[in-house]
Amino acid sequence: MLIFFKNLSMKRSTWILLFISALVLESTALYFQHGMGLNPCVMCIYERVAILGILFSGLIGCIAPKWLVLRILALLIGLGSAVKGLLLAIKHLDYQINVYPWNQCAMVPDFPQTLPLDKWFPNIFMPSGSCSDITWSFLGFSMVQWIIVIFACYFLFFIILSISQFKKVRKNRMLFR
Repeated sequence: MLIFFKNLSMKRSTWILLFISALVLESTALYFQHGMGLNPCVMCIYERVAILGILFSGLIGCIAPKWLVLRILALLIGLGSAVKGLLLAIKHLDYQINVYPWNQCAMVPDFPQTLPLDKWFPNIFMPSGSCSDITWSFLGFSMVQWIIVIFACYFLFFIILSISQFKKVRKNRMLFR
């Protein structure tokens, strides 16, 4: 099974599919914000940045999936983004479930001074909503709960691909040519 996943990680189509899935999620988030008028909160913005990390991971892996260095770099970036996104989404769910005055997210994002995304791209990264508001649900689950499922799937995907990198793939020997 690990050989299957290692071979999968060495195919460009896998990384393109990862890139497209993250691009669809980012596009959906922008549609929710600008098309449906749902105001994103700070945690939503941070979760978007984590999805952008996964998108970037797919882009790096797509460049040369057979090169071990780029593949490992893409896996590390993707795994880090999936873990950070999952932790952010769990914290965001805590804000929604335990609505207390002392359990609130910030109103202004805390991006590094060297990468102020909220100032460079305010239409995408400027929060205007509250973290405790549940403004959308599907099949009885809030958007944050769906994001937890999505990040958990990405996390499992990257963990399996990372573990599979240690498996040696034997080339078919041709005894008689």
